[in-house]
Amino acid sequence: MAETEELQQAASYNDDNIIHLDDREHIRRRPGMYIGKLGDGRQEDDGIYVLIKETVDNSIDEFRMKEGKVIEVSVECDVPNGRVKVRDYGRGIPLGKMVEAVSILNTGGKYDTKAFKKSVGLNGVGTKAVNALSEHFVVQSFRDDGMTRRAEFHQGHLVSDSGIIPNTEGAARGTYIEFQPDASKGLFENYQFRSEYIETLLRNYSYLNTGLTIKYNGMKFHSKDGLMDLLRENMTAEPLYPIIHLQGEDIEITLTHTDQTGEEYHSFVNGQHTTLGGTHQTAYREALGKTIKEFFQKNMELSDIRNGIVAAIAINVEEPTFESQTKVKLGSKDMSLAEDAISVNKFVNDFVKRELDNYLHKEPETVQKMLQKIQDSEKERKAIAGVTKLARERAKKNLLNNPKLRDCRVHLNDAKPQYASKGSEVDLRYESAIFITEGLSASGSITKSRDVNTQAVFSLRGKPLNSYGLTKKVVYENEEFNCLQSALNIEEGLDELRYNKVIIATDADVDGMHIRLLMLTFFLQFFPELVKKGHVYILQTPLFRVKNKQEIRYCYSEEERVKAIAEVKNPEITRFKGLGEIDPSEFSGFIGKDIRLDQVSLRKEDSVSGLLNFYMGKNTAERQQFIIENLVIEQDDADSE
Repeated sequence: MAETEELQQAASYNDDNIIHLDDREHIRRRPGMYIGKLGDGRQEDDGIYVLIKETVDNSIDEFRMKEGKVIEVSVECDVPNGRVKVRDYGRGIPLGKMVEAVSILNTGGKYDTKAFKKSVGLNGVGTKAVNALSEHFVVQSFRDDGMTRRAEFHQGHLVSDSGIIPNTEGAARGTYIEFQPDASKGLFENYQFRSEYIETLLRNYSYLNTGLTIKYNGMKFHSKDGLMDLLRENMTAEPLYPIIHLQGEDIEITLTHTDQTGEEYHSFVNGQHTTLGGTHQTAYREALGKTIKEFFQKNMELSDIRNGIVAAIAINVEEPTFESQTKVKLGSKDMSLAEDAISVNKFVNDFVKRELDNYLHKEPETVQKMLQKIQDSEKERKAIAGVTKLARERAKKNLLNNPKLRDCRVHLNDAKPQYASKGSEVDLRYESAIFITEGLSASGSITKSRDVNTQAVFSLRGKPLNSYGLTKKVVYENEEFNCLQSALNIEEGLDELRYNKVIIATDADVDGMHIRLLMLTFFLQFFPELVKKGHVYILQTPLFRVKNKQEIRYCYSEEERVKAIAEVKNPEITRFKGLGEIDPSEFSGFIGKDIRLDQVSLRKEDSVSGLLNFYMGKNTAERQQFIIENLVIEQDDADSE
């Protein structure tokens, strides 16, 4: 009967079904088209941070036009429903069109390349999206002629406008924006800003804009050496030779080698951090290998040349094509750069070939250390050549039928965007995830309740091997590691990574914690960029279920459990001892839109080798003392079962 009614409704398609949405309504109904996913601030790519970025981008563009050397940013962090304030000292939005510039799509100065060249913002979208998605939004512009204008909005609706009036307070020219993201249902519910994510964003802005000062919540970010400072701040292994730093018009590169395995790249376009790389990063990677090989005039493998490399590139392009509004990847379209219509690929290749070759001819000490690293990588590769060949043959078979993998339909490295349905705004490639689980019971629960479009499951047999101190030979010799490398498709680097999120899903007990450590050891030892690029997460699952006949609450901590017991009458408490104990019908709620993930991150002071040596090495006495000093014994609660 219901199916018949649906068919009748579908057949009645007429003029009444055609709906026009104004700019504000369209942004609020389809936020993913403008800011990617929503989120509540627990993850670095949540939409509330995109709102900050879109606002600061405008101020950065002013600096890039040599207008305003200081940007002030204030954010209420770690509190519910925090506000953001951004003040720059650029030219100030032209007063006559100020309201339109922050509220009507496709309105702005970025279309006029005379006013803005090689800017981050391109489509007149950013600030309008911030406005429409904010409970409270204020904009005030101060101009050189001593006039100002202030306007306030509520959920994108104009509620007050001062009009163009004299700047009686004598405030310096520039633009002030204040906003509070909308915490309404369906938008940024229960959001909180996390300062560490904002710090990373603003630090990157300072590296890419030498001479700019950003003041943020009592901190000051300023860079003199650009991308060299970025590498210094982000490297978690010592460079084998001084960082090479080369600059030209519209391009800046840095590089060095370390003892770590694999490759690590940081890339930027017009000041935008392209975390997923793109055309420019691919061109840089290829140019490095080719230029170094030609310099040494030896029959070197490119994988040996690039092994252990840590590098960064920033380019300026007049009209870059990004894969989405969030601009995390430069499109594969062959774009031209500036008036000369030079492709990005050729521009990067020509610069690297010319400047890096010149540099190497002048620095014999650097050349010797670079050669030694390449030869060490070659020696290691040849030592495991036999087992690598067999493992790759096995991996090809596993690609079609990986015994450890329950795959999904959409992958990060798919060539074209994929959407859940017609009219959907979220590219499912960026939603792709793989859960690494322990044992059949846990993987069974997740497999039954997952989204088969975007969520894959990789099942571990038990505790994986402790890979600390071992060579990459173990990745190929160990069937489990080789299957995982094949599933992720990361043997040759992250360019073809198949999942945006790699989620370690283990029980919250001692064994589960140990498996987490073993998996993190594997990634940090052999694929550190996977962690550094923010792809690795820990799944939070509830420890307790507190319920009565009227309601059910899932508690992820002892504090949540105590609160639930106090608020639920006559509660029945269940302690989940493992993921396999959670019914698949319940599990779907924990890995769906309300999924709780902790992103694994490294701070600049974290030494990968030091961390691994302490936690996974043979310093038993030192580690034992650390455990004794930090041991917390949980008391059983009389109310729990």
